[in-house]
Amino acid sequence: MSIFMPIVIGLIAVTLISLIPEPHRRLVNAVTVAGAGAAYLSGGGLGYWEFVLPVVMTYVAYRGLNSWTWIGIGWLLHTAWDVIHHLKGAPILPFAEQSSFGCAICDPVIALWCFAGGPSVLGWVRDRLSRKAQNAPQA
Repeated sequence: MSIFMPIVIGLIAVTLISLIPEPHRRLVNAVTVAGAGAAYLSGGGLGYWEFVLPVVMTYVAYRGLNSWTWIGIGWLLHTAWDVIHHLKGAPILPFAEQSSFGCAICDPVIALWCFAGGPSVLGWVRDRLSRKAQNAPQA
């Protein structure tokens, strides 16, 4: 499986999520991290160990209600769980053998954005284009 598509999917996810205005953006991300913790519960292949991540992610998501850093930590914890499943468990999508590997590539993209404070991607692009126009030589 290529690492290109999971990175693109991560960038698309970040862009779409960044369309949600603050402070709702952070709150939606915290809830999403909590849900990601339960992604493997329906048959992840690690037995009772599957209950560990949802418990940890619930705490992380709670802390993420007030902190982008905690949300980023949650995505990195999910990345670790993806790697374990890729190596020892069942894939996150039973019909896609490499799906846990892809998720392990995608999640850090989202985590990096969270560690940056979950900024608006379109706002960032708009600011960059505005600065570029201001710095352009006048004819």
